[in-house]
Amino acid sequence: MSSFRKALKSRQRNHHERSQPGFRKHLGLLEKKKDYKLRADDYHKKQNTLSALRKKALDKNPDEFYYKMVNTQLQDGVHVAKKATEEEEITEEQKKVMRTQDIKYVEMKRVAEARKIERMKGELHILEADGKQKNKHTFFVNSKKEVESFDLAKHLNTVPELVDRVFNRPTLKTLETKNIKGAVDPKTMKKLAKQRNHQYKILSQRIDREKKMYVISQKIQTRKDLQDKNKKVKVKKETHTAAAIYKFDTKRKR
Repeated sequence: MSSFRKALKSRQRNHHERSQPGFRKHLGLLEKKKDYKLRADDYHKKQNTLSALRKKALDKNPDEFYYKMVNTQLQDGVHVAKKATEEEEITEEQKKVMRTQDIKYVEMKRVAEARKIERMKGELHILEADGKQKNKHTFFVNSKKEVESFDLAKHLNTVPELVDRVFNRPTLKTLETKNIKGAVDPKTMKKLAKQRNHQYKILSQRIDREKKMYVISQKIQTRKDLQDKNKKVKVKKETHTAAAIYKFDTKRKR
């Protein structure tokens, strides 16, 4: 009996699925069972997903609210998340600097900007570039009669032409006893005012740059502190103008 089984097994051949007939070669490869199985599984998976979604839609409460109802909008048939109205946590410029530079370099640049700002503040009057103060100077008198006869030039002890100035306003005694050096013709005064405007603009830019470097430095330091394994709680969210604030649990050092 065993010899019969051996003889029967030796005559067996491996089964091969037939290929595409010659007159149908223009249709491409003939689909085999393994190909059909993959296609069938994919089809049934999609049908089951659609059935589950239909059931979920039928069982849904029509009065139920989702935040995505107000946070998304339909564009060309596709749901797209709306842009957040809140201020962004970190700008692209801050990301670039934080990826490429370390805290020592950022702090060095910030200190250099702060020194330049102090130097420029020492040279300028820290007033408006057009020569007018933002706040008002109030003079107090005793009666309404004094208000009507009030002479500002006389009160400031200077000439009427210099009353509008908020800086470099010499008194009558100074004008009489000393020689005042400086431009007096309108053309030169206009040129100097233009230069002063330019200096104030540079100062404003440097102050903004120093603030940005300070914020980046604080954010880098915060990320380094977060690597500590101590328990922490976020107190204030990060914004593009300030780093996040965390409260760390006190840990006693041995």
